[in-house]
Amino acid sequence: MESVAFIQWCLDHLNYWTITLLMTIESSFIPFPSEVVIPPAAYKAAVNEELNIYLVVLFATIGANIGALINYFLAKWLGRPIIYKFANSRIGHMCLIDEAKVHHAEVYFDQHGALSTFIGRLIPAVRQLISIPAGLAKMKLSTFLIYTTLGAGLWNTILAIIGYYLSTVPGIESEEQLIAKVTEYSHEIGYCFIAIGVFIVGFLAYKALKKK
Repeated sequence: MESVAFIQWCLDHLNYWTITLLMTIESSFIPFPSEVVIPPAAYKAAVNEELNIYLVVLFATIGANIGALINYFLAKWLGRPIIYKFANSRIGHMCLIDEAKVHHAEVYFDQHGALSTFIGRLIPAVRQLISIPAGLAKMKLSTFLIYTTLGAGLWNTILAIIGYYLSTVPGIESEEQLIAKVTEYSHEIGYCFIAIGVFIVGFLAYKALKKK
């Protein structure tokens, strides 16, 4: 309960450091939606200028990279048996992780290769776990960081734009209303990215087959 209270305190006191910390948590194996961090911070930047929207995106992306690196190195150092054992443990279940979710992320990574670390950052339910198969596969760190930064940066920018835009929409008077509307938009955007990802992978596969 203390951890929940601490996270709520961070949400109530959004600044560049709490944004970084919360996004580190969001990108690690601890389930935490970025929709409750970045849009409120962008909304705050638009309404009272305590924050700068560009720095919100920057520090959110730094946090996302830190969390992704935690998953990457844990998977790389511990290996598949221990990762799956953790996923099946009580602690893993408390983190809303199970064998099926980790397996799903691995299958996604196997199907889409290195590009999955970019596309996966844009897809709900895959975003937090895509770093694990990258670590298990011992993906080159520089490549992992480039794709993760691009994917996380794009997603954070979209959420920031939504939050900033909603500051101009009449009828949004509370954080709950803001988050509800952002969640609605983010799910729709996530589905669009799934479709785009399928198209990109299909196009690349077509070009590879054509070369052969």
